[in-house]
Amino acid sequence: MSGLLFLIPCYLSEANDASFITPIVKDVLSNTSFFLAENVRTARRFISSLKLDVDISSLHFEVMDKSTDMYTIEYLMKPILEGQDLGIISEAGLPGLADPGNVAVSWAHKNNIRVVPLPGASSIQMALIGSGFNGQQFTFHGYLPIDKKERAQDILRLEKEVNRTGYTQIFMETPFRNDQMVSAILAICNPQTYLSVAADISGENEFIATMTIEEWKKSIPSLHKIPTIFCLGNLYGLINLF
Repeated sequence: MSGLLFLIPCYLSEANDASFITPIVKDVLSNTSFFLAENVRTARRFISSLKLDVDISSLHFEVMDKSTDMYTIEYLMKPILEGQDLGIISEAGLPGLADPGNVAVSWAHKNNIRVVPLPGASSIQMALIGSGFNGQQFTFHGYLPIDKKERAQDILRLEKEVNRTGYTQIFMETPFRNDQMVSAILAICNPQTYLSVAADISGENEFIATMTIEEWKKSIPSLHKIPTIFCLGNLYGLINLF
């Protein structure tokens, strides 16, 4: 029989500890020897921090990142075809959500391998529920373009979608470019558009606030190198008409 493919959540912040991880995740980690990870060093450190009485040196890790293609996955999945369970560990949060883990999951479904997602935190989901925006209809766009002109066009498009459909529009930026993203949003969007900023989610300096663009301009936060999720949307019962 083939093994199982476990999608294993990990910490969202370096300030997190074992209390942020559910018992079922710890149980799976205690009984799994083969792993795929974006960064082997941080994956080892994550497992070690849980103090599971596991010999870390006996575990087998392979790198799976954004450059991993389906041909490489064939090789990486060899243990699971030999009956061994295999776990995917992201750099932060849930594998497969703004994460390269979906390549392995696609392969598993094509080859009739059972996929088992384990419960854990996602900064994207937490930013959404912490925003006060529409949590029934929303779209996650991942990273917006780096090019200033293309980024501006996308921001305008997302703002129009909020007002046309009411759907919350969620996106992110590489942490060292967060301040440029904030500047672009404040320069482009209508003053009455609502922006929610969720930074360092579950960390020691967690910051989540929802205000109009006009209000944000009075108190512009510095988000340089801080993991952040941005949402454009409408507060309950408040629709922007312009």
